[in-house]
Amino acid sequence: MLFEYKTVHIPSLRSNCACFICNVMKNNLLLFTSVLFFFLISCNSKEREYYLFTSFHEPANEGLRYLYSEDGYHWDSIPGIFLKPDIGKQQLMRDPSIVKGPGDVYHLVWTTSWKGDLGFGHAQSKDLIHWSEQKMIPAMTDTTTVNVWAPEIFYDDVNDQYIVVWASCVPGKFENGVEDEYNNHRLYYLTTKDFETFSPTKLFLDPGFSVIDATIVKRSADDYVLVLKDNTRPNRNLKVAFAKSPVGPYSDVSDPFTGEFIEGPTVTKVGEDYLIYFDMYREKIYGAMRTSDFIDFLDVNGEITVPAGHKHGTITKVPASVLEGLKKHSIHHNEKNL
Repeated sequence: MLFEYKTVHIPSLRSNCACFICNVMKNNLLLFTSVLFFFLISCNSKEREYYLFTSFHEPANEGLRYLYSEDGYHWDSIPGIFLKPDIGKQQLMRDPSIVKGPGDVYHLVWTTSWKGDLGFGHAQSKDLIHWSEQKMIPAMTDTTTVNVWAPEIFYDDVNDQYIVVWASCVPGKFENGVEDEYNNHRLYYLTTKDFETFSPTKLFLDPGFSVIDATIVKRSADDYVLVLKDNTRPNRNLKVAFAKSPVGPYSDVSDPFTGEFIEGPTVTKVGEDYLIYFDMYREKIYGAMRTSDFIDFLDVNGEITVPAGHKHGTITKVPASVLEGLKKHSIHHNEKNL
């Protein structure tokens, strides 16, 4: 029998391995490039933030105004009214206090009347332009209460709740001291997670003198500072106290660190320092103190610029896109009114 031999080509193992390695490298390179691309996008998506200062102009019947700053020291106005008050006996918007909570929702609270209201105003927004319906939040149940002044909102991220602190005068409730019973204020507070249901109102601070205009500063999970106004004559100045919880108890109320006739403090952190802004209402200007520890304070009035007519609110931080939206809205609103 005769056999016919044919040459059969069998790919070499070396060639197969080379192709396999090339494919793996090619696929890994595509994967690496994709990961790098999304990483860079993620890094760039961290927007620059600006300082935003809520404000009002006397006689406080026009509504919410804003200032903004790049460095926390030099401020410019954003022209226009961004929320006109429509609740309360006098329909005022004084002491506008703002905070950003979960979901990037901004919550605003304010004083609605000098006297007669037993609550404070509230509204919320995602862009600081379009606001929810304004609501009166019940604060005091004692009908002899003279006022509900300067509500200050604080987001407690440890307990996932909002704390609102305000000053009220309830005649005869506390020893008068220097002030008469219709100007003898103490601080009260309530908490809420959603501005639909609220805790009962409780006494927040009785330092033994008439006290208003309190703002809470968190330094760590168990380290809080309270900046407050001693409202007794002739003091009318600012002091600080300390606690391990945002709702106190606060102790070691300090000596005053400002001059007299001061109101409406707000605190923001710039670098490693804290700036405490306040309304010098007799001089009709704004002042500021810088501190790193709330023990030693440095007058920095000469380092700040605040537009004339600005009245006390609070400072928060907003992303560049929100600030740009406010500016565009301001320009559009002003052009419509020309």
